[in-house]
Amino acid sequence: MEQNGRRRNGREDDKVENVSDVELQRTNGRNNRGNPEAEEEKEGELSVEKAFEREELPSWRNQLTIRAFVVSFVLSVLFCFIVMKLNLTAGIIPSLNVSAGLLGFFFVKTWTKFLENSGYLKQPFTRQENTVIQTCVVASSGIAFSGGFGSYLFALSERIAKQSAEENGEFKNPALSWIIGFLFVVSFLGLFSVVPLRKIMIIDFKLTYPSGTATAYLINSFHTRQGAKLAKKQVKVLGKFFSFSFLWGFFQWFFAAEDTCGFANFPTFGLKAYDNKFFFDFSATYVGVGMICPYIINISVLIGGILSWGIMWPLIANRKGDWYPKELSPSSLHGLQGYRVFISIAMILGDGLYNFFKVLSRTLVGLYSQYKGTDLSRGLPVADRPSPDTLKVSYDEQRRTEVFLKDQIPTWFAIGGYVIIAAISTATLPHIFHQLKWYYIIVIYIFAPVLAFCNAYGCGLTDWSLASTYGKLAIFTIGAWAGASHGGVIAGLAACGVMMNIVSTASDLMQDFKTGYLTLASPRSMFVSQVIGTAIGCLISPCVFWLFYKAFNIGLPGSQYAAPFAVVYRNMGILAVDGFSTLPKNCLLLCYVFFGGAILINVIRDAIPKKWARFIPLPMAMAIPFYLGSYFAIDMCVGSLILFVWEKINKAKADAMGPAVASGLICGDGIWTLPSSILALAGVKAPICMKFLSRATNTRVDNFLGS
Repeated sequence: MEQNGRRRNGREDDKVENVSDVELQRTNGRNNRGNPEAEEEKEGELSVEKAFEREELPSWRNQLTIRAFVVSFVLSVLFCFIVMKLNLTAGIIPSLNVSAGLLGFFFVKTWTKFLENSGYLKQPFTRQENTVIQTCVVASSGIAFSGGFGSYLFALSERIAKQSAEENGEFKNPALSWIIGFLFVVSFLGLFSVVPLRKIMIIDFKLTYPSGTATAYLINSFHTRQGAKLAKKQVKVLGKFFSFSFLWGFFQWFFAAEDTCGFANFPTFGLKAYDNKFFFDFSATYVGVGMICPYIINISVLIGGILSWGIMWPLIANRKGDWYPKELSPSSLHGLQGYRVFISIAMILGDGLYNFFKVLSRTLVGLYSQYKGTDLSRGLPVADRPSPDTLKVSYDEQRRTEVFLKDQIPTWFAIGGYVIIAAISTATLPHIFHQLKWYYIIVIYIFAPVLAFCNAYGCGLTDWSLASTYGKLAIFTIGAWAGASHGGVIAGLAACGVMMNIVSTASDLMQDFKTGYLTLASPRSMFVSQVIGTAIGCLISPCVFWLFYKAFNIGLPGSQYAAPFAVVYRNMGILAVDGFSTLPKNCLLLCYVFFGGAILINVIRDAIPKKWARFIPLPMAMAIPFYLGSYFAIDMCVGSLILFVWEKINKAKADAMGPAVASGLICGDGIWTLPSSILALAGVKAPICMKFLSRATNTRVDNFLGS
């Protein structure tokens, strides 16, 4: 799961990264029924919303203010630290759109309030400017995911290559210069690839884009009187838990003189369970993630941890000497580690391919329905003839369509931009990765617009971005084409980065167009904000990664930032080039079983009624702890438990304040990594090592010291 999905989808699970807030909106509506104060507030919001639809709008240039981009830059730094930390630990990245919109509103509202009181306010803060901020922040922090710092990009390094199943594998160690150059030549193509299709996707097809729609309603509500009051309360709660989380991270630092010390290695359920990765590591980040992610995600991760570390790995470990040699190191992929990595890869591929073909089929059916003018697929958001009910809001729709079509982005500009950037990229990338030949790149760029459209359309239907799945297809296609003798592993991983950046930014831009459509923001300002945000991300994300790289032992097994998906992606590249020859005994059979099992579970989920399907675990989420362990799953389940109890006590307040509490926990712990990185770079170590040993080990230590 990666944010990637961006947001995504645990990012190795695209479904997790794009956690939708639509259900939260619906739940809030249900909770307010029968509450006179809430209903009055709701009516007030609706009346103000109608006034919004008739307000005089700022021009697209006035929506792009200096204060908006100053706030966006500050928030981009904060969010890049958060996403980078999640990337390099468990890889699960929830949607941060709500936090971006909320914090953007708070900072600029505070700014304008001060200027207003001073008599210097020249331009009021509008929801269009709020949308610009949210778009810019999400675009920049999205590069921290699609840049592959916890997956394909770091998989190129020597540190990860030594943990792979290769013999004398090629590698390319990280360096700021080539990483920034690589991101700049591949991250903008996706923006230009789908711009000509914005009217078709938003106006003609009326795709829902649940995350973009939910974000738009959230921003619209902020700019009502009642919504501003609620936002102020939410920010206050976020600030409290931000401070708590930051100070908790600071407190934990004093006890972590080494990687195996501190609260993060607390044997909550005993030393035997700790050895099998079952413990609560007191991470405020993943408690917050657990409060944001749906319950089924957290339960799926826990089930995967129990199945793997609780049952399978102990059983396979008993076959040492039969299935694999006894003398192998614990990190060798020809031993137990190989089963962990390759079985998790099999589950990820099974789930990813199933959902790829599922979304692709829905895309084709939807396009066919549009072509025929009929809705042939239940649930597809295809435009129908207006009914008497829809005619009531025809003025609002007409105003939104008018604004959306007013500031056109010329088609020649989009096509010309794509061709120019593609030409620059084709000439540049072979100098960064000599294994990635120019003709590989041209083939990718020929097919990329089609795949970007499929991803953007599918995301509009399902809210799932399959960016990482398209990236994996590029690994296997280009890696197998290049072959082992021509650096197929490096070529495949680099091709993965090219493809992921294109299809990820394409779906993100279309989500933002939907948000802008509903907030009456100009598509031209949305596009400019996305471009600026992407450029900011191409600079900030590598710098944040470089800080982690220099300050911590990232990528090493058992370290605080183990970058588990870097090993997974590296071995996908090896599979693409060498086939199954690197797998230990019976590993291929188990891979077949879990690959098929992932597909079967998805088939069952889609076949049974929704009221039962919501209890079926997600294979992609189950696969994450197979390699990493269950400790973060326990953190996430604690977050789920807190939210569950809170909802039982006061559901309305939990729905309103739960995301703010979760965002505060995530942001505080995430930003603590900045001072902790500086301390590590300065050579300042924690004064205490809090470590837990068994009674037998303690006795041996005491006897040794006594002698």
